[in-house]
Amino acid sequence: MKITKEQVEHVAKLARLAITEQEKAIFSEQLSSILTYVEQLNELDTTKVEPTSHVISMQNVSREDRVKASLPREEALAGAPEASEEFFRVPKIIE
Repeated sequence: MKITKEQVEHVAKLARLAITEQEKAIFSEQLSSILTYVEQLNELDTTKVEPTSHVISMQNVSREDRVKASLPREEALAGAPEASEEFFRVPKIIE
């Protein structure tokens, strides 16, 4: 598939890119060769290839949830800049 300089210019305008005439010619040639290669890939028989989202099979690596002892409230609040009763005190951000 051949990409014209006008098409490159149109895409550059949409992307708000300033490109020179020389760059238009280079990009036109490069994009044309990319699309030609993709056309070759479309000729391959992929009927027996299973669709995948990842090339390598993936597994869930999450661990099982376990109940553990947590940090006592007093210790957690001891490191806070401000505390009120049993809560962290933070600046008000919503009126």
